[in-house]
Amino acid sequence: MTSFDSIKIGLVSVSDRASAGVYEDKGIPALRDWLGRALRNPIDWETRLVPDEEAAVSAALRELVDDRGCHLVLTTGGTGPAPRDLTPEATLAVADRVMPGFGEQMRQISLRFVPTAILSRQVAVIRKQALIINLPGQPKSIAETLEGLPQAEPPMPGIFAAVPYCVDLIGGPYIETDPAVCRAFRPKSALRQAGTAA
Repeated sequence: MTSFDSIKIGLVSVSDRASAGVYEDKGIPALRDWLGRALRNPIDWETRLVPDEEAAVSAALRELVDDRGCHLVLTTGGTGPAPRDLTPEATLAVADRVMPGFGEQMRQISLRFVPTAILSRQVAVIRKQALIINLPGQPKSIAETLEGLPQAEPPMPGIFAAVPYCVDLIGGPYIETDPAVCRAFRPKSALRQAGTAA
């Protein structure tokens, strides 16, 4: 019998209009759909829908990590150059350390499709024992940045391939992925036999 570590994941959608009920949020459902397919671990979800206000976003991130014990927090929305796009600032405000490679890779993936990808300002940070990553706002872009472009020439790795090992290094649970969706990369010394406890 195999058993996978349980993981607590926080999902934060940042949108003035969706948080006010003007239209239906599509970011959280897109994240849940992709993660539900990609991860083999049991997932305990914590979701938040907040307006484009720096203090509100920072407060949600602190609550998810400090009070709710999330190991991984993904945000969607609010990462462009418009005056109300403050998700990166809110994320950096709660950071213990910054992980710039995630944002760099997301922009490289998106540049395969649109030149305006250079306007995106997604960041990733570590707070305590949690990894927080800003993702784009569009469901299609969310999937592309997480999964990468394996059929491209040359193939372009998605950012999620590095997430499980990063979570290992900061003391979180052992995340196991379905390689048909996303093949996680770990050094051989960090591999655990699938479904076994540490």
